[in-house]
Amino acid sequence: DSQTSADVSNVASFSLPDPAGNAGGALTSSLLKVLYSDHRAPAEDLSFQDVLTKVRGVLQGRYTQIPQLSSSRPMDISSPFEIVPKGCTGTKRALLIGINYIGQQGQLSGCHNDVLNMVEYLKDVHGFEAQNITLLLDDGQHTNPTHANILNAYRRLVAESAPGDAVYCHYSGHGGKLRDDDGDEKDGYDETLVPLDYQSAGQIRDDDLFNTLVGPMRKGVTLTCIMDCCHSGTILDLPYTFKADGEQTEMTASPDFNMQPLLQLAAALASGASLTEALSSQDPQQLMSMAQQCCTIL
Repeated sequence: DSQTSADVSNVASFSLPDPAGNAGGALTSSLLKVLYSDHRAPAEDLSFQDVLTKVRGVLQGRYTQIPQLSSSRPMDISSPFEIVPKGCTGTKRALLIGINYIGQQGQLSGCHNDVLNMVEYLKDVHGFEAQNITLLLDDGQHTNPTHANILNAYRRLVAESAPGDAVYCHYSGHGGKLRDDDGDEKDGYDETLVPLDYQSAGQIRDDDLFNTLVGPMRKGVTLTCIMDCCHSGTILDLPYTFKADGEQTEMTASPDFNMQPLLQLAAALASGASLTEALSSQDPQQLMSMAQQCCTIL
């Protein structure tokens, strides 16, 4: 998609609770204004549609972003907004990545603050514990968000997660587009995350994210991802979408998503192929059926 992200020079203008700094991403700042204004959760229950519509209202007039929700399955957007499902019996895990690209062209100023503010929200409202939260920040104090470190962190998250767990992933940084190299994108481009060392290690394609994070996640895990970056609406390659543009009223199947490979993957699995074989031999679109069977992805 063509959406772009933006830095906010002063997050105090969004009335954020004890912001970690003076700058932040427009999407993250707006989301926290809706979900955590004045350091408190909303008094009323909000649906997924409510949250995205309210975020759009905060952005409108100053920013052009239109919040978008994508999912591995069709879902009722009027259902309550949840990061941790009711009755969750497992561990609450989080991986948050913030990249300011300090000293590089295109340096940002708010991505670390996005992460730190979201950590406060996750702990206070949803009961996440510090030992189950991993941060990747280019601040000299945390693990650097390099290409290898990001993918390895996603792999560890998948390996540690078990049925009943609620998993939250957050990315604040640059996003981009590269020419599709395997023919699975109808627009001819892969959406990307831009790691700290992108100039030497390259960008992280949506195919890589699907193979590393989405496809392998175990059945019974609820995975929620917030991507505050350019071209983020379709970066997880999920087939169902809702845009809070004031026109769409329900989640619909993406017209650009090719469902045919799912039938081919189902046939391969029925023939006895293992999960490892499926992950190594199928393209990301084909892995969607595995994702729908193994976890809930928002």
